[in-house]
Amino acid sequence: MKKVKLLPTPEGLTLDEIMDRFSTDEKARTYFEAVRWEKGRFCPHCGNADETRIYAIAANPKAKVRAGLYECGEPECRKQFTVTVGTIFEDSHIPLRKWLVAWYMLCSSKKGISALQMQRMLGLGSYRSAWHMMHRIRYALKQEPFKTKLQGIVEVDETWIGGKRKPDASRNPRANKTPVVSFLQRGGGVRSFAVDRVTSENIRPILDEMVERGTHVMTDSANAMKLGKHGWTHSTVNHFRDEYARHDGEVLVTTNGVEGFFGNLKRGINGVYHHVSRRHLPLYLAEFDFRYSERRTTDGARMNEGVRMVEGKRLRLEKPKSKE
Repeated sequence: MKKVKLLPTPEGLTLDEIMDRFSTDEKARTYFEAVRWEKGRFCPHCGNADETRIYAIAANPKAKVRAGLYECGEPECRKQFTVTVGTIFEDSHIPLRKWLVAWYMLCSSKKGISALQMQRMLGLGSYRSAWHMMHRIRYALKQEPFKTKLQGIVEVDETWIGGKRKPDASRNPRANKTPVVSFLQRGGGVRSFAVDRVTSENIRPILDEMVERGTHVMTDSANAMKLGKHGWTHSTVNHFRDEYARHDGEVLVTTNGVEGFFGNLKRGINGVYHHVSRRHLPLYLAEFDFRYSERRTTDGARMNEGVRMVEGKRLRLEKPKSKE
């Protein structure tokens, strides 16, 4: 069996090229096989990667044998599979070509795209299907913790996501909002977390897990975590005095990078999604984190990188609990 080769990605991948590349389920499956099995086919059931013991089964519509079916030749396994088994695409009734078009749209839209618009554009049967489809993609885009702890310069800041204060709520203007804390490596990626409260007790454990001791951490003056006493180099800017950037020797002390990320996040949620519940906020954060972290790549390369992240990720649609 020939080794699968990754399809070339055009530098300026456009929607027209995407629609041509994924115009049929056959083309879509070929693309996904090339991305997922870049290093060779393997059985998702037992992990068998010996391609001489993985057999392609010829499609036979009369016998209801679908295209792209394989069988594992290991005696202990002998299970059949397709390239979608063990990914977010498994058991989906939505054609793979529509999945991949949706993936491209989400990865290339700077501020996101709503499920309702995706339903209209792809001709999906219901809003519920489109909404769950988008959530599955966000779940796949959720990045793992950094392989090595952040070093160099890390900007840390918080923002609040949510609607306006309700008339009967507390006078606190943030009573109806969820705090979000983001950690951005200057010139690199970002990770965001929804927290219950912005306190040193909540933030310091995340910082300790993600940022190497001795790293230069920059915050605004409102963040009084006293990081210098816990092994980090800590610099602040005082926004209350209209200080947004200053030089400390050759180092530029600022949180403008992470605040720029918050600008994209808020414009996307307010202008595209309008409302995001506290329960689903982490998935939306994963979407914006991924796009921002891959901001220096082309749309096509960003999509390829996102599709590679589907391995071993499933998100089932839970039935709503009946009211007692």
